[in-house]
Amino acid sequence: MRGFHVYVLTAAAALFLVYAHHLNSYWMHVAIIAMFYGILAGSWTLLAGYAGLFSLGHMAFASIGGYASALLVQWSGVPVPLGMAAGVALSCALGGLIGWVCLRMSGPYLAIFTLAFSEIVRITFSTEDQVTAGMAGLHTEPLFHASSRLPYFYTAFGLLVFSLAIMGAIVHSRWGLFLRAIREDEQAASASGVRVARFRILIFAIASGFAGLAGGFYAHYIGVLTPSLGALDLMAVVVVMAVIGGLERLPTAVGGAFGVELLQEYLRAYGQWRLVLLGIILLLTMRFARNGLLTPIWQQFVRLGEVRGAPVARRDIGQEGSRV
Repeated sequence: MRGFHVYVLTAAAALFLVYAHHLNSYWMHVAIIAMFYGILAGSWTLLAGYAGLFSLGHMAFASIGGYASALLVQWSGVPVPLGMAAGVALSCALGGLIGWVCLRMSGPYLAIFTLAFSEIVRITFSTEDQVTAGMAGLHTEPLFHASSRLPYFYTAFGLLVFSLAIMGAIVHSRWGLFLRAIREDEQAASASGVRVARFRILIFAIASGFAGLAGGFYAHYIGVLTPSLGALDLMAVVVVMAVIGGLERLPTAVGGAFGVELLQEYLRAYGQWRLVLLGIILLLTMRFARNGLLTPIWQQFVRLGEVRGAPVARRDIGQEGSRV
């Protein structure tokens, strides 16, 4: 049974959707926020884990996408989905611009530059009271006029699956090979014919667009948008989710987002001590499981399907493993 793990995930997703209405309002909200973080963690993994571009400005693009969509809907009265699409387009354009500006930067220099960009965006949204309402919060048009959170749950799930499908297609294509080559050695990749500058700009634009998509959904789900969406502490949460789950695979990064979000909710009664626990988990992960806590589980899960398919597809095992 080639791709057995895909069928298992599909069945699990179907059960998740079928029984979603049994969740109470609180846990449905937690699941929606986890899927929001899943898009962010996955897209940041596409940028940092596959291309080796450690950006600290990812939440700034989520904030840009959210504000662009909310303001466009408020000023022009366009439908919310169209506003979200405009936010994605703006995030892509700005992400490509940042990628172009940062062509010569890597490592700590890139991280500091994108951190500065993120703070500029946050401060701009905080001080432009007449446009963004500043720290008081910008009231946004809801995506659905419904008393239940269920439509938002299904929408968040659809956006997460759509995002993972597009990012997965990129990772498993020739582009994915080029991105990993850039991550390992830019000079060697360039000498091998990879257009490093083009792909750096392109991956910045794509990852920023997905961040803008998540931000646009968040803006029209929460109802009030503040500059804190682009704050450094939320950026740190996304990084922790991706690192704890597994930075070099999209499914493990998304799993890390779900795991960390659920853990934070279970530990909320302990106040700030839950952040200390997350810090300890992060330190232990970096020390003893640098590929992430979920990576070994994911590898065993994928191998389960390969073993079940071994009698009929033994010669494809190596090829299947290389695509994980």
